Amino acid sequence: MKITTPNGTLEGESIEAILKQYGLDSLRGADLRGADLHGADLYGADLHGADLRYADLHGANLRYADLHGANLRYADLYGADLHGANLYGADLHGANLHGADLPELTIAKTSILPDEGDIIGWKKAWTDNEMPPTPVIVKLLIPADAQRSNSTGRKCRASTARVLDLQDKQGNSLPPDTTAYSEYDTDFTYKKGETVSVEDFDTNRWNECATGIHFFITRIEAVEY
Repeated sequence: MKITTPNGTLEGESIEAILKQYGLDSLRGADLRGADLHGADLYGADLHGADLRYADLHGANLRYADLHGANLRYADLYGADLHGANLYGADLHGANLHGADLPELTIAKTSILPDEGDIIGWKKAWTDNEMPPTPVIVKLLIPADAQRSNSTGRKCRASTARVLDLQDKQGNSLPPDTTAYSEYDTDFTYKKGETVSVEDFDTNRWNECATGIHFFITRIEAVEY
């Protein structure tokens, strides 16, 4: 295994071997884009500013790892142990945190939403044409000019969104005339092709349950919500 760092290229049989040979701070600022780190033991590793975009960290041990300012966009952290990890300033946009161990994660100041550009969001809504109501997964386009925020968790809010698709839980598109209803306000509906907006969007990011179009940035989170 070869890893490029600001201080040169590190080589070893595994990332654990590299950490043992070069030290826990050897991966600071490392280029680990797309790296296969499935189940890796990175306990206490210094990954400050590391590029971990699209990295496979499924089930990895990241207890007390320093991920300050790390780029974790679209990284797979499914089932990873992040107990005590420092994610201050980390970019978690699109990262899969399903099943990750986050008991003491100081996530309040991390960013899971990009600062600019359109983004895709997902939310759960409901049909009311049968009892009990059927869950519907709404695929949303959050435009670049929409106000957006996230608080201390994974749930996000936006002021405006375009409905790209309505799907069942398995991912199959529903008929185009399907109407989905908000769980909390049945007067707020979602139809494919329409744009929905709220006028009184609360810009205070810490007010997670404030008015807005609530969504997640991964489909699995909407399905399991």
